[in-house]
Amino acid sequence: MDKRMHAAAFGAALLMASVAALAKLPPPPPMDPAAKAAADEKKKAAEEKTKQELAAAEEATVRNYQANMKKMGKPAPKPIPTSAMSTPPKGGQPKPQANTQKASAKKG
Repeated sequence: MDKRMHAAAFGAALLMASVAALAKLPPPPPMDPAAKAAADEKKKAAEEKTKQELAAAEEATVRNYQANMKKMGKPAPKPIPTSAMSTPPKGGQPKPQANTQKASAKKG
């Protein structure tokens, strides 16, 4: 039991020391405009590359699915085009649950 107490105390002291050390770190200096612009460009390029890789992976997945359907002798469904930003239908407000209103009316 004595070893456990020493280990627990050591762990607590280590935790407190690490928290204290992290609390004293100064904030990072602000980036200069040129470095910030370069970082933004890098970020945009990485996002564009990620989008292209995702699109290529999706296309490969579709081709694989269609090839597997063809091997099984089943017709592959044709893709349905969808818009990226679809708008909700007119009157898109959710309607109340009719069955809950009827059930609450029967109880009363």
